[in-house]
Amino acid sequence: MKKKKVLLSIAGYDPTSGAGVLLDIQTFVQMGFHGVGIVTALTAQNTEQIRGTFFTPSDFLEEQYHALSDDIEISGIKVGMLGCRENIPVIVKILSKNPEIPLVVDPIMKSSSGYWLLEKTEISAYTEAIGPKVSLLTPNLHEAKLLSGIDIRTINDMKKAAESVFNTINTPCLVTGGHLKDFPTDVLYDGKKHTLFENKKIESSVHGTGCFLSSSILGYLVLGHSIRRACRLGVQDTTDAIKKAVPIGHGQHIIKFSL
Repeated sequence: MKKKKVLLSIAGYDPTSGAGVLLDIQTFVQMGFHGVGIVTALTAQNTEQIRGTFFTPSDFLEEQYHALSDDIEISGIKVGMLGCRENIPVIVKILSKNPEIPLVVDPIMKSSSGYWLLEKTEISAYTEAIGPKVSLLTPNLHEAKLLSGIDIRTINDMKKAAESVFNTINTPCLVTGGHLKDFPTDVLYDGKKHTLFENKKIESSVHGTGCFLSSSILGYLVLGHSIRRACRLGVQDTTDAIKKAVPIGHGQHIIKFSL
C-alpha cells in the first residue's frame, strides 16, 4: 500500500481546534495528506479570547521533532506560533535540516483578540534567522507592518511591504489583506513581480484563516505547484472555507471540514 505524504505543523494548541496545530492537521488531511504536529505552546482560549499561554520548553520542542523525524519522512513543514524567544533556535535548526522540502511560515505574533504570542522585541531576530531557509512567509497586515515598518492602508502599501520583506530576508512574501476595507486583496512578491489575489468582502468573523491559508499553500507546494499557483489555490480555498465557517460558541466562527 502506497504511503501518504506526511506534512508537519509546528504551532500552538488551540483547544477550540479553530487554529494552530489542530486546524493545520485537519487542513492537511482534507487535502489528502497525513498530518502530524509539534506543539510550541498550550493556550487557554475560546472563540472570544485567549486567556493564557504555557510555552513548550525548547529542549522538549526539539525532542518532539527528533521523535517524529527519526521515524517518519516529512514532505513539508508549516510553522505558526512560536510563543517565546527560546524556541527560535530550535525552529531555525529544524528548518536548516530540511532544505529540500517546502517550508511555509505564518509569522504569528499577535492574536486577533490582541494577545501577544511572540515577544515584540524578538520579531526582527526571528524573521532574519528563518527567512533565507523558507519557501514563503505569509504575514497579515499587522504582521507585515511589524516586519517592514510600513504603515499599510492600501494595496500599494501592501506591495511595498511584501517587497521590503523580500529584500530584507530574501524570502517570497504573501501579505494577506483580509482586513482591508472594501475589497480584500492578498499580495505576493516573489522577488520578480507582484501578484494580486482579489476577493469579495465577506461579512463574517472567522478564526484561524491565516493558519488555514498557510497550510493549504504548503499542501499545494508539496503537490508540485509553483508559489504563485499555490497561493492562488490557497486563497480560493480560504475564501470558500470562510463562507462555510460555523459558530460553535459566542465569538468567532471556525472553519468546517467535510471529511
